[in-house]
Amino acid sequence: MSKSDEKKLVLPSSFDAMTQIEPFVEELTTWASLDDGDSDRIMLAISEAVNNAILHGNEQNPEKNVYLSTVLKDGKLIIHIRDEGEGFDPGEIPDPLEEENLLNEGGRGIYLMRQYADDVQFLEGGTKTMLSFQLDN
Repeated sequence: MSKSDEKKLVLPSSFDAMTQIEPFVEELTTWASLDDGDSDRIMLAISEAVNNAILHGNEQNPEKNVYLSTVLKDGKLIIHIRDEGEGFDPGEIPDPLEEENLLNEGGRGIYLMRQYADDVQFLEGGTKTMLSFQLDN
């Protein structure tokens, strides 16, 4: 795989903007020759990351954006999702599988990202999420 160019998307901090994720992933599917399994898990992980960026990072402030950039390199698809919020410490997020957290409404986004992506990192003080996917093709 020799593709090294980048795909980008800028979303306003509105849940209405989430509808732009599916066409973006469809474009990635064609661009990176993804199979259905990879496409599905990428869609789910990006959706969780963007949802967190809108809700927690940018606090649904319509004057702030969420920035996605994607690069394909050495059989890996790497996606960065950056918000304009204050950041967070991922170590302070409670484990949603602990008994005392099972009935909480939120708290599963990071867990789900870690289930779907091969690697998840929080960078730049928690304002940027990196999702990495090892591709089978």
